[in-house]
Amino acid sequence: MARRLLVAALAVAMTIVTMMSPAAAQTLSWQHVPVPAQTRPQAGLNEAVALGPDRAWAVGADAVGREAPGFPLVLRWNGTAWQRQSLPGTGWQGELLSIAATSPTAVWAVGRDSAGGAHLLRFDGIAWSESRPPRGVVLTKVVAGGGETWLIGSRDGAQVLLRRDGHGWRDVPTPPGAVYGLHILAADDVWAAGATDSGAAVSHWDGRSWQQTIVYGFPRSAVGSVLAVSPTEVWAGGTAGFVGGPPGRPIPPLLVRWDGQEWSRVTVPADFGSISSLAPGTSGALAWISVANSQKWGPPGSSPPLVPGPDFLAWDGQSFTEYSEPAVAGEGGSRTLRLAPVPGTATVWSVGRADGPEGTFAPRILRFG
Repeated sequence: MARRLLVAALAVAMTIVTMMSPAAAQTLSWQHVPVPAQTRPQAGLNEAVALGPDRAWAVGADAVGREAPGFPLVLRWNGTAWQRQSLPGTGWQGELLSIAATSPTAVWAVGRDSAGGAHLLRFDGIAWSESRPPRGVVLTKVVAGGGETWLIGSRDGAQVLLRRDGHGWRDVPTPPGAVYGLHILAADDVWAAGATDSGAAVSHWDGRSWQQTIVYGFPRSAVGSVLAVSPTEVWAGGTAGFVGGPPGRPIPPLLVRWDGQEWSRVTVPADFGSISSLAPGTSGALAWISVANSQKWGPPGSSPPLVPGPDFLAWDGQSFTEYSEPAVAGEGGSRTLRLAPVPGTATVWSVGRADGPEGTFAPRILRFG
């Protein structure tokens, strides 16, 4: 009897191990997660941030019509479902563009109203409220990391970066060209992704000055996301640009990597599209890449010549695994794919704006893990 019980216990243990093996993990897929019923169908999401399995936020716009500017929208994940959050005192029309957080009591969102005015919102752990934005600055993005919170925007048509120092927002020098994304490790260790007239550029801030490198010198190339893993491993993603061709010609994605000595281009399994987001895993290393408008060349002679490519790429340190977003009844594919990893877990969120019926939009939330 004792022997039979031991054999049975071993069998159960082996089953558990098998379920947790990498091969079993590869059977996971991206899943569609419904938005709250209070969110109108004509809506879209721009960005998300997660602080834990039961604490995440997503921002965008609700009731976006072909001519209507819509209304600012904030959704919150409570571990079970997404819920719409109240925005007292926010009576303007427009949308929220970006969200970031340093803690559950310091969540920031930036937006823009229908007249082009900047808006800065803060969640203090209890409620959202309007905060005074820096004077004369048109805000486009908020980024947090390493205990820091920075803003990206423009003033009188010139790029500006601002850092919160405990008393307010203070200007930080900007690198040449445009900055589209930041990865903040500390106040004196910030990486910026962007572009110059010479091509895609990545810059590093050491607390005193920027050191900029053209990581891909092709016309109209740019990087919008950057992920610094270590001094010898930094990733940046965007678009490779093009010269000539008809309007609307597809643009190849661009993924580059720094190995401590030089930047090199990394081949991805997509011929066209834009790398819209990079996300780390639990170790801080690159784990996920999202590719917006992903396409591949079809078989020779096929019509149309292009076929859908992967929406997501999982990186294991050696190679990519391709994933497609799930089909959603009555909706098309996502136009925006912004990743938000859940710290300390293998779960990652993706939010965006999908094609709805007859030229409308639909909010899209996906989850892996």
